[in-house]
Amino acid sequence: MSDSAVDPAEVRHVADLARVDLDEAELERFAEQFGEILDAFETLEEVPEVEREADLVNVMRPDERKESLDQEQALQNAEDEEGFFKGPKVS
Repeated sequence: MSDSAVDPAEVRHVADLARVDLDEAELERFAEQFGEILDAFETLEEVPEVEREADLVNVMRPDERKESLDQEQALQNAEDEEGFFKGPKVS
């Protein structure tokens, strides 16, 4: 953990921009926490790079037109046979 990554004056500046009132104890605590967060980001730089996956290809098949039900067959079990499906009311 680095002690000088963020100082309380920087925290006060950000808090002022955000119009947040912080007392001295909060400034110290947030400065320390911001320093820990920045240290955590620095550790990400230590993560080794991995090789990139091969280029992905579309695994979906192209659309194909297939035979389907005609309107009369599709509506044969429907309650309302005026050419539409009738669904429940949604409020």
